[in-house]
Amino acid sequence: MPLHPALILRAAFAAFLLAIAPALADGRAGDFDFYILSLSWLPTYCADDDDPDPSQCRVADRGFSVHGLWPQYERGYPEFCPSSQARWLADETVAMIRHVMPSAGLARYQWRKHGMCSGLDEADYFALLVAAAESVAIPGALTGGQRLFPDKIEAAFVGANPGLSSDGMSVQCRGGRFTEIRICMTKDLAFRACDEVDADTCRAGPIEIPPVE
Repeated sequence: MPLHPALILRAAFAAFLLAIAPALADGRAGDFDFYILSLSWLPTYCADDDDPDPSQCRVADRGFSVHGLWPQYERGYPEFCPSSQARWLADETVAMIRHVMPSAGLARYQWRKHGMCSGLDEADYFALLVAAAESVAIPGALTGGQRLFPDKIEAAFVGANPGLSSDGMSVQCRGGRFTEIRICMTKDLAFRACDEVDADTCRAGPIEIPPVE
């Protein structure tokens, strides 16, 4: 007997919910597959955001800044995981990461949303974040004041970082401007492929890379 159209629609909706469930679930601390290191291009953020954070936009010679180190599933991601860890960061932790993540407010939010899903305590998580940021070489060619296709930005990072490949990252853009690069890493901070992240790369181009001020 043919299914009623309403039942077909309901079944399709249920399948959709199952498909996106990993991205919406709170998740369990320590239960994930890999990390994304997200590096924001501050000239775009500071020029385009409606209410930019002064602690990021007053940085001298601002270029890339760490947006976050995000635990990921192969499909989707955990967030706001239940944890026994303290939600408020110690001043010592904020000071330790200031050279890669100058905003204390961003650091605190990233800890609550993503860091607690790592299964690490705050000191170890942010030490890992700093190590991840310092392990990525920023291509000397990306100085800003340019227009490049996203794949050329990826190629510049591949050329500067042995072991990194174009299927292990994504370029993000908004309004025709470069906003950030997302690089996939194992829990040991080795570069790795990540199909879902790679598929989310910017499809526009060439895109503007605002100059460093």
